[in-house]
Amino acid sequence: MAILATGAGAATRSIHFDGRTLRAPRTWPVYRLAQHPGMCVRLDRRAVYLGTPSSHQRCPAEAMGRRRAILVEPGGGARASALGFAARRATASAGGATFTGLGFDACTTPSSKAMAAWRESPYRAIGVYIGGANRACSQPNLTASWVAAQTEAGWHLIPTYVGLQAPTSSCSSCAKLSSSQATAQGSAAALDAVEEAGAVAMGPGSPIYFDMESYSQTSSATAATLAFLEAWTQKLHSLGYLSGVYSSSASGIEDLAGQIGTGYELPDHIWVANWNGQQNTADSVLPASAWSPHRRIHQYRGGHNETYGGVTINIDNDYVDGGTVGSATLVSGDNPVGYLDLASSPVPGQIRVRGWAFDPNAPTEPLSIRLSVGGKEGTAGAATYELGAVANRFRRDIAGEFPEAGPRHGFDLSLATVKSGPQRVCAYALNLADGEDRLLGCKGAAIPVALRLSNLKAGGRTVRVRVTCLWPAGTECPGQILLRARYRLATGSRGGPRTRPVSRLLGRTAFRLSGGVAQTFRVPLSAGGRSLLRQRGRLKTQVVVAIPGGRRTAVVGLRG
Repeated sequence: MAILATGAGAATRSIHFDGRTLRAPRTWPVYRLAQHPGMCVRLDRRAVYLGTPSSHQRCPAEAMGRRRAILVEPGGGARASALGFAARRATASAGGATFTGLGFDACTTPSSKAMAAWRESPYRAIGVYIGGANRACSQPNLTASWVAAQTEAGWHLIPTYVGLQAPTSSCSSCAKLSSSQATAQGSAAALDAVEEAGAVAMGPGSPIYFDMESYSQTSSATAATLAFLEAWTQKLHSLGYLSGVYSSSASGIEDLAGQIGTGYELPDHIWVANWNGQQNTADSVLPASAWSPHRRIHQYRGGHNETYGGVTINIDNDYVDGGTVGSATLVSGDNPVGYLDLASSPVPGQIRVRGWAFDPNAPTEPLSIRLSVGGKEGTAGAATYELGAVANRFRRDIAGEFPEAGPRHGFDLSLATVKSGPQRVCAYALNLADGEDRLLGCKGAAIPVALRLSNLKAGGRTVRVRVTCLWPAGTECPGQILLRARYRLATGSRGGPRTRPVSRLLGRTAFRLSGGVAQTFRVPLSAGGRSLLRQRGRLKTQVVVAIPGGRRTAVVGLRG
């Protein structure tokens, strides 16, 4: 049998392997893998590989580019790329989990033996390339059983998809996205990524990071890349997965940061490439409050060799404080199954949660969900909310993963909360039959302080401010208003006059508001505050309005 593996009209030659004849481009090198143990099967190179890729390939961490190679495996045909497995329903479903600590990424997934050896390393997270048009290395080790074994062994996985790149990408050999088709291409990439993730048992709730390499920030390239990535995020969300984006601090990350507050649908997690050697997730282009808490990864060093347990791998270094794929769990038993995909706060005084759940004992019935804001149930100060049978929304991904349950097991809703500031939000599925309630997961959410300040005005001896409590109607909003002044006080010194900063409390007033109610308060200066104002004639004063969980501040000028 002859296999044609190149375009018609090109100069070709015949290659014999495994009882078959392959016609390949005459200029392409041919590698018989049995004679080259450990060779990296590079899909981004014009070459012919004959045989089965080794489970111990030696690949450079930075390899990427469009799929060009021909791989012919024993008993199979010629392929223009190598996935290493066929899509299939997995028995284990690994979902999202937050991890904080050191990680690494390698072009080809290490073998189970190598992963066991690297238990001696300081790393517990690993980036794995699940697919994409520009994925450069074959992945014979990346299977559902490998995912289950490694997550059960305590490893956290960072699924990475290397799809179409920006029109001005630094990767000259990569396939590029089209400005006119960017939105459609972003959606298609997400669909393909979910299929690839599902084939290796990375189920709904898992994050998938799009690898968008550095690019030149022209106005058209930036617009096309942002349209592509927004479509990627939106499609992943509709399929029940979390969206992540890897890119350079100086291009993709900076462009995404510029969209904060514009209504653009941002990815859930961000992976910053900035090789500054710093083992943290801070970056100058990112506001401290963005993708926080626990939603960042920092790639702080590029490709180099490291050896642990006698096994050498070429890796990039990462500091991880964000979403990963965690421990695999079998869908069996009496307890409900599901996952909390997202917890966020769209407006002050509200929390939004999204996820899915069903009870294997009653797989078609909608489940009730309970939230605990402030930590798991039983945590001191946590607020509990019974949401009712809200896990009844259509989720195509759940129907595909669990056909016996059907599609209506998703939930996505917002509710009022009296909590403010950084909070841990935990969701529970309430059991219907045999078994117990199940924790679906916990996510961090920054809930804006539920206060609005307006009509701020300073008089001779008072400060007036209108305070609106944005907590739910029917709740009580206790708080206090503080007036603080900072100024510099002269101090004597042998070396000449000097000053030191001083902070003084000028006045205070306690209040109690009902949720949804606004009231104007007049805060009088204390006797000490009036005396200080007479002495200095002018004071820059901070107005601090605080309620449990947070505060709002404003500044006025007082004149004596």
